[in-house]
Amino acid sequence: MSTVTMASVLNGTSNGLGNPKSTPTTVTHATDLPLSPVSVLDSTKATSQQSLIDAAIEGMKVSGACIVRNLVSLDTLKEIETDVRPHLDAAVSWKGEFYPVQSRRVTGLMGKSKAYAVNIVGNPVWQAISQHFLTSETEWCWVGDKNEHSVSSPQMNHTVVFSIMPGARNQALHRDDHIHYNHHPAATAHHLGRDAGATIFVAASKTTRANGATRFIPGSHLWDYALPPPQDDGNNTQIKYAELSPGDAFIMLSGCYHGSSANTTSDEERLVYSTASIRGWYRQEENQFLANEVERIKELPLDLQRFMGYGLSHPSLGWVNFDDPIKVINGGEELAGTEDMF
Repeated sequence: MSTVTMASVLNGTSNGLGNPKSTPTTVTHATDLPLSPVSVLDSTKATSQQSLIDAAIEGMKVSGACIVRNLVSLDTLKEIETDVRPHLDAAVSWKGEFYPVQSRRVTGLMGKSKAYAVNIVGNPVWQAISQHFLTSETEWCWVGDKNEHSVSSPQMNHTVVFSIMPGARNQALHRDDHIHYNHHPAATAHHLGRDAGATIFVAASKTTRANGATRFIPGSHLWDYALPPPQDDGNNTQIKYAELSPGDAFIMLSGCYHGSSANTTSDEERLVYSTASIRGWYRQEENQFLANEVERIKELPLDLQRFMGYGLSHPSLGWVNFDDPIKVINGGEELAGTEDMF
């Protein structure tokens, strides 16, 4: 790998409870970059939902990712699979290079599975993490002699079910935020505003290094974006694997290098339910307005409709006839909690 100078990166230790601490370390080569600890949390052992959210956020600041055990119930996973399995069975193989041929995907999930929409996209832990990292706020926006304060909440970026079958190769390590032209120099610590997005992967099957678990590089969200990922020969200690049991979640900032692993088993499917969030003023990767039938979307809670993009990004992005689109999709009725656009 060619040499790229890094100003500094994070190193740290963890107390095992998702509260890693960091100290700066100077390095000059990718292979010199120290490992950042990854918080592994358990939703069933957290003292409260807020304590779980706080621990996940603190861990993600340091390593760019965290694992949350038992986030989604097994009954919910079965309900989602009942909804999406017919679509998976009908899915065609990928013809490009980005995904292995032995993988299949289903998208447009907000209209295909209400259980997915409510329990994966609408999961309160995931929503709170998205709100923390991806809310945008104006400090100065003068309209005449009045300074208008606006807050843009995150929105959905995409919805995907991933199935990786035996024989699949490693996916190339990559960042997800390149699609939004994100570029940053190295940082010694995370700061709000650096991130373009975040992704959650919920395991629907046992997910192991052998059958295709997501591999990722902890701390790479703080690297200089000019630095490519390190060589991946299967023995690189910088690369970790998000091994999950059904119901566990791997949550990752979009600046973290990652990719699915090869499925070297003979008979195991690696099945995960995924969704991503971005800032409210970015263009969505998946076009939600064409990917889903509107009548199915009307059946979802209003907050999920807004999160999909059927709501304003304040102060005034996304209007229809100078009004909030949430009114349009729901028949133009006045809705509780709907504000004027301006």
